[in-house]
Amino acid sequence: MRPEHKIVPALPPSPHAGDSCRAVASVLARVGDKWSVFVIMTLIDGPQRFNELKRRIGGISQRMLTLTLRGLERDGLVTRTMFPTIPPRVDYELTDLGRGLAQPVQALGRWAFAHLPEIEGARTSFDARSEKN
Repeated sequence: MRPEHKIVPALPPSPHAGDSCRAVASVLARVGDKWSVFVIMTLIDGPQRFNELKRRIGGISQRMLTLTLRGLERDGLVTRTMFPTIPPRVDYELTDLGRGLAQPVQALGRWAFAHLPEIEGARTSFDARSEKN
């Protein structure tokens, strides 16, 4: 059997421009960020105060939570409502856009949970092979 050279037609040019890829990449970076996912998942239960969010999301610093909420608000995924009380009360809540994102985030979480044993097994196998080399 001899190898043959086959002519394969080139793919047609891509219909998107580089700028749109960068724009989508920035959105994916926001929604794929670890803390953003935790905030979105926590706000599914309804509006919450800053300290409630901080308490429910273990391990997040005050600064990181502030930056994450600000970014989610900027992207239209979260609203910030300030109540003129003493002390001032601020609630954070998912927008319609944020609730729409919560559905695929929940699905991804369910997938990760369902496949965690397989992933852990693959990691163990990989680490064992890497240690031998």
